[in-house]
Amino acid sequence: MKVSIVTKVNQSSGELTEGIVKDILTKSTRHFHGIKVRLENGLVGRVKEILS
Repeated sequence: MKVSIVTKVNQSSGELTEGIVKDILTKSTRHFHGIKVRLENGLVGRVKEILS
């Protein structure tokens, strides 16, 4: 699934990074700040948009 995430370093600026989800790291089905995922390129962040 292709998503836009915000990484820890970009939380203050809100800059989004696009990528394909490799792993879902959040245990619950919902999270106040967004579900945490690892992208195929290794970046970790919280999902802000689902692109496809």
